Amino acid sequence: MSDNNELGILARRKIEAEIIKPIYDILVRDLGKDRAQAIIGEAIEQAAVDAGAEFARQEPNGADLRSFVALQYLWEKDNALDVRVIDDDDQHYNYDVTRCRYAEMYHEMGLGEIGHLLSCARDEKFIVGYAPDVELTRTTTIMQGARCCDFRYRVKKEKS
Repeated sequence: MSDNNELGILARRKIEAEIIKPIYDILVRDLGKDRAQAIIGEAIEQAAVDAGAEFARQEPNGADLRSFVALQYLWEKDNALDVRVIDDDDQHYNYDVTRCRYAEMYHEMGLGEIGHLLSCARDEKFIVGYAPDVELTRTTTIMQGARCCDFRYRVKKEKS
């Protein structure tokens, strides 16, 4: 799946945000900020689950934590993220993002208040669609003012 001409996720998110911004503005005008964010959030989360499932279908040997790690170049393309990997084994993929161009881009576009919906909220939902036996825990994001994003992926324990 590593095609150098493939559009990186950062470029995709910019295109999507340019389309979503006027829709969001109208939703805020007509429904209020809370309802507008709920609608955008619901749509984006479902799209993320669907995208994860589509990526999984393209994995010749099945989707799992290792194949997910191999896809990370798409999110990092165009120097989108500065990442410090902490653990990378068959059960865990833990890393911190110390610079996030997604957050920078959304703030520059005037979408900082929904940047977490447009990008951050996708992460947990994407992995649900991609590899349901893997879960993400994250307690901080740069998008919402933290110094880093703490991604902690782990393979769920088998039920005995």
